[in-house]
Amino acid sequence: MTTGNDFTLLWLQAGSCGGCTMSVLERGGAGWLEELRRFGVRLLWHPSLSEETGEEARAILGRVERGEERLDALLIEGSVLRGPEGTGRFDMLAGTGRSMFDWVRALAPRADYCVAVGSCAAFGGVPAGAPDPTDACGLQFSATEIGGALGADFRSRSGLPVVNISGCAPHPGWIMETVAALALRCFTAADIDAFGRPRLFADHLAHHGCSRNEFYEFKASAEDVFERGCLMEHLGCKATQAVGDCNQRAWNGGGSCTQAGSTCIACTSPGFEATRGFHHTPKIGGIPVGLPLDMPKAWFVALAALSKSATPARVRENARSDRVARGPAPGAEKRAGAEKKK
Repeated sequence: MTTGNDFTLLWLQAGSCGGCTMSVLERGGAGWLEELRRFGVRLLWHPSLSEETGEEARAILGRVERGEERLDALLIEGSVLRGPEGTGRFDMLAGTGRSMFDWVRALAPRADYCVAVGSCAAFGGVPAGAPDPTDACGLQFSATEIGGALGADFRSRSGLPVVNISGCAPHPGWIMETVAALALRCFTAADIDAFGRPRLFADHLAHHGCSRNEFYEFKASAEDVFERGCLMEHLGCKATQAVGDCNQRAWNGGGSCTQAGSTCIACTSPGFEATRGFHHTPKIGGIPVGLPLDMPKAWFVALAALSKSATPARVRENARSDRVARGPAPGAEKRAGAEKKK
């Protein structure tokens, strides 16, 4: 049951693969739509989930644009395609004769909050990768450069810039928790970082809670993707450089990228799509170019050398294996060392 006091939400899909929608549908035991209802959120329209199509859908957009339907939150999934030559006609909203670029600029000023769902909507994402023939961008950023489809000075009716729930795709919890905070009117400028990302996930690193942290601490590194060791030194993992609590909350009931054997590609970061070789760590003089955030290079080199010199044989062996080759046995290594001395 809905009332006139419901928090209204309109979701549009621009240059998108639909992955953000697929992600949020996993949210909650009862499903995302039920969770929205529990927080008093009324979904005005979603192109993949709503029953309204054709004339009915156009009527909803028209009422919002004219100010006849209150819009609390406008959520955009996917990059805004501004080409060719600023017309936006590479991405037309079917049946309206207008580009998604035009619709975004028309509806955003009507919303109390404007939210970019996913790194494409936030920063341009994969569609904005070079050579970018469609002139794709995010709502308020093009990679790290502020501006985007709405401009650097855009503020929604609440006074906030675009809220960027980045990620490719973002965790369903990030989306729903942000929407819930907006619906409860307890989300402020203090709750986003310099790139507009909600601090509920942006105040963490993907590295936090990683199941491979013991290998990282001893710099016991994997050299092939099927091995259990740390993926940073050789295989391009950016978990120590990427914001997100990915390893602290379950995805689809359990797991994360690094737990599944894949490296972190920093998909919450602007410009991640420009990375050359996701499973390769660029190095200069044998030292990884991308070091953990806030750690001076000299400190990392010194700590890495010290850690490697202290690596237990068990950790070193397991790092290069696809399974636990040697389990922990208290005192075993000490006894082994004593035997060697004899």
